[in-house]
Amino acid sequence: MPSRSSARLAALTVAAVCSAASAVVLTSPAHADAVRIHDVQGTTRVSPFAGQKVSDVPGIVTATRTYGSSKGFWMQDATPDENPATSEGVFVFTSSAPKAAVGDSVTVTGTVSEYVPGGTSSGNQSVTEITKPVVTTVSSGNAVPAPAVVDEDAVPDAYSPAGDTAANGSVNGLTLDPSAYALDYYESLEGMTVQVHDARVVTATDPYSELWVTVKPHEHRNRRGGTVYGSYDSQNTGRLQIQSLGATADFPKANVGDTLGGTTTGPLDFNQFGGYTLVASTLGTLESGGLQRETTRRQSGRELAVATYNVENLDPSDTTFASHASAIVNNLRSPDIVSLEEIQDDNGAKDDGTVGSGETVRKLIDAIVAAGGPRYDWRTIDPVNDQDGGEPGGNIRQVFLFNPERVSFTDRAGGDATTPAGVTEVHGKARLTISPGRIDPSNAAWKSSRKPLAGEFVFRGRTVFVIANHLNSKGGDQGLAAQYQPPVRSSEIQRHAQATAVNAFVKDILSAQKNADVIALGDMNDFEFSGTAEILEGDGELWSAIKSLPRSERYTYDYQGNEQVLDQILISPAIRRGCDFEYDSVHINSEFNDQISDHDPQVLRFRP
Repeated sequence: MPSRSSARLAALTVAAVCSAASAVVLTSPAHADAVRIHDVQGTTRVSPFAGQKVSDVPGIVTATRTYGSSKGFWMQDATPDENPATSEGVFVFTSSAPKAAVGDSVTVTGTVSEYVPGGTSSGNQSVTEITKPVVTTVSSGNAVPAPAVVDEDAVPDAYSPAGDTAANGSVNGLTLDPSAYALDYYESLEGMTVQVHDARVVTATDPYSELWVTVKPHEHRNRRGGTVYGSYDSQNTGRLQIQSLGATADFPKANVGDTLGGTTTGPLDFNQFGGYTLVASTLGTLESGGLQRETTRRQSGRELAVATYNVENLDPSDTTFASHASAIVNNLRSPDIVSLEEIQDDNGAKDDGTVGSGETVRKLIDAIVAAGGPRYDWRTIDPVNDQDGGEPGGNIRQVFLFNPERVSFTDRAGGDATTPAGVTEVHGKARLTISPGRIDPSNAAWKSSRKPLAGEFVFRGRTVFVIANHLNSKGGDQGLAAQYQPPVRSSEIQRHAQATAVNAFVKDILSAQKNADVIALGDMNDFEFSGTAEILEGDGELWSAIKSLPRSERYTYDYQGNEQVLDQILISPAIRRGCDFEYDSVHINSEFNDQISDHDPQVLRFRP
């Protein structure tokens, strides 16, 4: 799933800022008199007055935002119309700290603008605003309009209408139908004060003081309190992002399964990172759900345990080595082979040509020993500087850890960043030409992306081929709340090409040895039901073993209220046919606010 840039925190506070680059305006502004907020909002996502000046629009101030670049206030009409498609609230962008106070009755003269958080290239929906305002206070101390209650009865089960094909799939010009579609319902409340009650947390508090709740307690719920995303048609309509107009220090540190007890109330905004957002002026009281980190069972003497774990840009300057080591030893129970993703070079993000990762890996191995685990051996191939994507200068790569007391590695010289590994047949058995080696590293599919790392291992006399992957991220894909429905998943193009290359390599192994034990694992950055997974699986060369779990337990990552699969372990027919394997998604990170990585590790146990 996409990682957030350093600009993320600043961007959260500019969700309603107007800029020429991201505003929808008319070329010939006109003047409109005697309009009310519901006229400004109109019955579609784009105001009929976009680009026009409006005069003396009345409203009651319901909330103010005095921090960051998005300063202004929300106001709401005390005398709404009878059309449920027209919102009665709007944000007034003042650019400096607003002088208006909650409870003021005001009139506003200004220009209507449609601001697109993240810019028009993001595909996001726009926020209707009044900009360059002249604000007149009529009276103070007025009662604010009662909040609209957002609950499971109010939010439709269908997510969004299909976009207008004549408008490249945009829903902007479609008349809102808030009784039929969740996105239309939320849009009909844009800028209005809304309220949720006793809302269960479905994505933990992140470093930017935000969390996600659901207003539909039974929607695709799993036993740990989250909401599972199980298909492209299961967008989970009850999800809602929560931020606060108060101090970030006071924001609750919530885990999945916790509850914001009582009422959480505030204006409904649209945020670049998640879509519709309740910006709370009143936050509910955090009630713990008591969620605990999981521990898998230890493999038996005859079982080979193979794990994948994205350690999120680990470099020697990090303070998480002991925590990662404890997770590997105590929660994963010291797997025999661990594929690590996002191991950075020895000086992290400093971009000075360093590509080696020996210090990073040895520091982790030492921490594992200190935590009571085995002294792992390791193999990797250093990338060409700045050619594998990820954090600039970090040179992330995959690394094999293996317990030499349980498993051996078959070394064959010649592997480097640019030399491809091949497959040969020797006495009826498949073998790699180089080990460790990279798969087809010159293939354009791997441009600015991690190249798969392949290696041969031997366990109890049986060769096991392991391919460590970290496929192209979802960065650049349109969000689920985009104006284009269904959203465009542009990152799939490269990821599908990568999956094709991995599957072709597995085919080569199976052509040389039909019953070979092959595992392709890692951060696939895509779902178990995705086209990427289908290409990896091919015509049965591989099978994603997470599908052996009940649907409600299939997740490795929690993003915007959706628990989903990004990390996978795919197995060849020889492993699957025996049915003598066990899969575990070990939930130690994704559901917790104090996570040490944003991914949960996965473990496969089987008897070769």
